[in-house]
Amino acid sequence: MLSENVAHRADTIDDTPYFTEEDSVESFVNRLNCNDERLAEVLESLVKHLHAFIKDVEPTVEEWMTGIKFLTETGQMCNEWRQEYILLSDVLAVSMLVDAINHRKPTGATESTVLGPFYLEDTPDYENGANICLDGKGEPLVVSGRVSDQNGQIIEGAMIEVWQANAEGFYDVQQPDLQPACNLRGRFRSDSDGRYWFRSIKPRHYPIPDDGPAGRLLGLMGRHPYRPAHIHAIISADGYDSVTTHLYFPDCPYINSDTVFGVKESRIIAFDLIEDERQAEKMGVEAPFWFMQADFVIVRK
Repeated sequence: MLSENVAHRADTIDDTPYFTEEDSVESFVNRLNCNDERLAEVLESLVKHLHAFIKDVEPTVEEWMTGIKFLTETGQMCNEWRQEYILLSDVLAVSMLVDAINHRKPTGATESTVLGPFYLEDTPDYENGANICLDGKGEPLVVSGRVSDQNGQIIEGAMIEVWQANAEGFYDVQQPDLQPACNLRGRFRSDSDGRYWFRSIKPRHYPIPDDGPAGRLLGLMGRHPYRPAHIHAIISADGYDSVTTHLYFPDCPYINSDTVFGVKESRIIAFDLIEDERQAEKMGVEAPFWFMQADFVIVRK
């Protein structure tokens, strides 16, 4: 293992004092004398793979400087409202890979995905059945489901926190002058049967910011910047691992080409158009309305 070499580095520094193309990795490693064993392991692996990439691609000096300029511009695009490096990580499928490695689940458990944009901690608490669409704009949607563990045991009091874009593909914080504060977001608790439900509207797909380096790279790769329509959800309960996930709509034109690779097949949730006036009245919405059954399975700590 890489970490087993750390204790010996102090005795082997400059065993390869002069750089050669063939021994480029060894030249670096033999001068690595970190006190932090994990940092040494990460750096050694990073340089090993980076040098292998360079030797495989053999970039010209001009190409390498183009890459450095791209990374420089990526950093310059970052500010307190925007993190271009996260966008770059997203469009290269790295964010989803890191999420998958850190949230491996047993078979049958709800799969996780990236947190996504515009999460707010100060989300309103609602009773089951409340309508989180505060401006009434959009096609009515009812979401209902049950929270249980991997053995099928219902979980009472689980928190289901949701937020989403509106029917035009915008979150409330993107349109503070057009949407009410905390529009299309809320927190609910599962009842004694493990069930929850709320009213909302069907969201629309939207593009990630594509006016920076990550967007230019998407264009060069021949890819679009769109995320498919979805509802964000975080499910948590005492004694269980929380899960951050999405509810995706199968009819979205971008369902098979999410620009951040966030779609997992198990998170594509079927939904139906209900035209029955009596059911609509019972749910407190106008007919026709969309209905989605979204169950969650979380895992004990």
